[in-house]
Amino acid sequence: MNENLFTSFITPVILGLPLVTLIVLFPSLLFPTSNRLVSNRFVTLQQWMLQLVSKQMMSIHNSKGQTWTLMLMSLILFIGSTNLLGLLPHSFTPTTQLSMNLGMAIPLWAGAVITGFRNKTKASLAHFLPQGTPTPLIPMLVIIETISLFIQPMALAVRLTANITAGHLLIHLIGGATLALMSISTTTALITFTILILLTTLEFAVAMIQAYVFTLLVSLYLHDNT
Repeated sequence: MNENLFTSFITPVILGLPLVTLIVLFPSLLFPTSNRLVSNRFVTLQQWMLQLVSKQMMSIHNSKGQTWTLMLMSLILFIGSTNLLGLLPHSFTPTTQLSMNLGMAIPLWAGAVITGFRNKTKASLAHFLPQGTPTPLIPMLVIIETISLFIQPMALAVRLTANITAGHLLIHLIGGATLALMSISTTTALITFTILILLTTLEFAVAMIQAYVFTLLVSLYLHDNT
């Protein structure tokens, strides 16, 4: 175990060159396209899950919003596979980096907002001023709504970063405690090890849930603007 809790969050480097690009591209190798008439079980399961998620997520959108289906499905696959690979021992999770999550959140949020201003200008501007607002409160509410609009991509990125980072830190701490307790009390070490297994199982669920939540919120922002 590393003494520094945040060592696992440092971008790996070889010969002074960061490997984050290769790590980000690696999940794409896990989703091959099948050229066979009858697909294998892995590809069939992948296609079934994509159809299920896309049907549930895109059913609320009109024809303009549904043009984002491929992008949103690629997004949930990328975040989900990256989160899951990050749970492997001695691996690096790119989604623990706030800069990367902002790099995903800001362009998608900006695209949805710009789409709204282009196609529904009046409705988009109406969000800044709720109906029936008293006249003295108009300037304050416009400022508040503007701030809340620009906070949306920050909230997306921070939520994903915080949840993935917190899970990794808990696994690191409980794993270190388990190793330390093995020489002191075997019974306590077994209890701690059981908690570690349960937490790791929970983190697998959190990895998928956070990918779904991130994509769902982008989908909702898009729905509000199409």
